[in-house]
Amino acid sequence: MTTSFVPLTNDTFLRACRRQATDYTPLWLMRQAGRYLPEYKATRAQAGSFMGLATNVDFATEVTLQPLERFPLDAAILFSDILTVPDAMGLGLSFAEGEGPRFAKAIRDEAAVATLAVPDMDKLRYVFDAVTSIRRALNGRVPLIGFSGSPWTLACYMVEGKGSSDYRLVKSLMYSRPDLMHRILAVNADSVAQYLNAQIDAGAQAVMVFDSWGGVLADGAFQDFSLQYTQRVLAQLKRTGVDGQDVPRIVFTKGGGIWLEDMKDIDCEVLGLDWTANLGKARAIVGGSKALQGNLDPNVLFAPPEVVAAQARAVLDSFGKPHTDRNSTGPTHIFNLGHGISQFTPPEHVAALVETVHSYSRQLRRS
Repeated sequence: MTTSFVPLTNDTFLRACRRQATDYTPLWLMRQAGRYLPEYKATRAQAGSFMGLATNVDFATEVTLQPLERFPLDAAILFSDILTVPDAMGLGLSFAEGEGPRFAKAIRDEAAVATLAVPDMDKLRYVFDAVTSIRRALNGRVPLIGFSGSPWTLACYMVEGKGSSDYRLVKSLMYSRPDLMHRILAVNADSVAQYLNAQIDAGAQAVMVFDSWGGVLADGAFQDFSLQYTQRVLAQLKRTGVDGQDVPRIVFTKGGGIWLEDMKDIDCEVLGLDWTANLGKARAIVGGSKALQGNLDPNVLFAPPEVVAAQARAVLDSFGKPHTDRNSTGPTHIFNLGHGISQFTPPEHVAALVETVHSYSRQLRRS
């Protein structure tokens, strides 16, 4: 399928992913399309349910663009859920009001694991149609990021059947039957790779792997059960998008800052960090080999706007002087939160954040 899209008018985010010099530090927010915006709540009410929203191309397009109407963000991210892949595997995803996601079927024994297979990507057509629709609606304004949960994060939900506070079921399976766990993760990795490749074919200009639960693993287990399978995904990803441009790959492991030595050489362009990591130290460990993304504590956004501004400047200062030489690549930073934005965040505090990051990061480049 060849689709022609309008050229980008703002490619700052993609340039930073490629470690090229930019005029300012680009910014986008995890969960930027969402419950903190009254217009999102109105669209969700219209859709009737979360999955009604995610599976309707027009609604998914509308909510993806809502934050960009309010704030001059430098990228859009597809509105979807990380659990669409296991849902397509037949696990029966549902969202109860006020509760997180849950699966009708959990994968906890040999028989259940034996039935797992890479799903028919046609079952996820609604996601790919949304990607194309959003990319068209953006009309070259900013790049579009596609995403998936990591193989390990998907496995946590698939084994637990829902979110978990102690990961008892998934870790019990991992320690007592590592063979079954590796089988789940291999199927997940190959599914995620196909899923992200289909998003790239539909028009995604960068892709992100959310290893939201990688940080709950012990040292050693993280490398064997999470990082290894994220690498299996990365190795299979298409390197060129529909417009002939390269497609940067971002890996975000919540709680993963302690494993930067292990992650600095994986085959991706950008590493995302949560708020527990020090950007300056991360930059020293990773060197110029990857762009860094992050890492303001999302709860900073509940403080008054002047505090939000001060904390944003502190994050930019911790990364240090940005790369400015147009003729070479070097250390670059993409500003983000250290995890998703809270649904209780006042939108005007987000406006203060975006304004500060753009203005102060320009100042840093002149100093």
